[in-house]
Amino acid sequence: KYVKGQLIGNKDLLIEGVSEINNSHPKTITFLGNSLYKKFLKHSNASAFFVSNKSFLDETSSHGIVVNNPQLAMAITLKLFYPIKKAQPFISAQSIIEENVTLGKDVTIHSGAVIKKGVNIGNYSEVGSNSVIQENTEIGENCKIFSNVTLYNNIKIMDNVKIHSGTVIGADGFGFINEKQSIIKIPQTGDVVIESNVEIGSNCSIDRATIGSTLIGESTKIDNLVHIAHNVKIGKNCFITAQVGIAGSTVVDDHCSFGGQSGVTSHIKIGKNSSIAAQSGVTKSLEGNNTYAGYPARKIKEFHNREALIGQIKKIQQKLKRNR
Repeated sequence: KYVKGQLIGNKDLLIEGVSEINNSHPKTITFLGNSLYKKFLKHSNASAFFVSNKSFLDETSSHGIVVNNPQLAMAITLKLFYPIKKAQPFISAQSIIEENVTLGKDVTIHSGAVIKKGVNIGNYSEVGSNSVIQENTEIGENCKIFSNVTLYNNIKIMDNVKIHSGTVIGADGFGFINEKQSIIKIPQTGDVVIESNVEIGSNCSIDRATIGSTLIGESTKIDNLVHIAHNVKIGKNCFITAQVGIAGSTVVDDHCSFGGQSGVTSHIKIGKNSSIAAQSGVTKSLEGNNTYAGYPARKIKEFHNREALIGQIKKIQQKLKRNR
């Protein structure tokens, strides 16, 4: 009922938990989300499987549920077995809360947290141990700021945002001018806006704008160890995986994804529905609705063609050497 699937096999089968398909246990359900894992079906100890095609179960005489998206079905099932338990709200006596701070209904502040003057925290939000919220920062409703997070001054965070440990939001952007063999700092006077339903991993850095705002769009998900520079604008529903760096004033449109360790130069635009492969380097603006790879990043078909050509050149070189 919850996953809107078609039951195959014993409807009275008791499922007591979930497990990995390649490290499974009896009385659990697992999922086949990638055909590469099909080899584990036959020898899996799981009692049931989420699959996208009934034939996978027929081949192994297994029980399960056929769904459009097995990974989504597993996510829903995990929430059923491991519901989020909201702790009773409290404000620790070991926290430091300065004057003119506004706290909404049922806000939780853990020990060691520092809330500076002028901060506004919305209903049901939580600030973890040893996190620092600097002056005049706004946090919306139902946000969770984990331990050891630093939010600089004048940051705007909307509703249902999660920020994991070690992340710093609102540090100065890397703005400097070379003048007569001296390096002069450009004042970083802007802010950072994090829209609703964003999740930011651990040890990320999102710099404040020089003027205006650095923006992270609604429902964007950012992995660990990501750096987003000053005045960057990230659209809605983007995926940014670990060790990505996006340089200043770049605009990323909605529904874009970035593979690990990819990098983006400054002052360019990446179009809607772009996918950047891991370890790619984006050096110029890209139109949307394409996958890009390599350095400099180009459409993936062109990238593969060039790689194949390089392989052919190497074979020709070897053949010429043999014929000398």
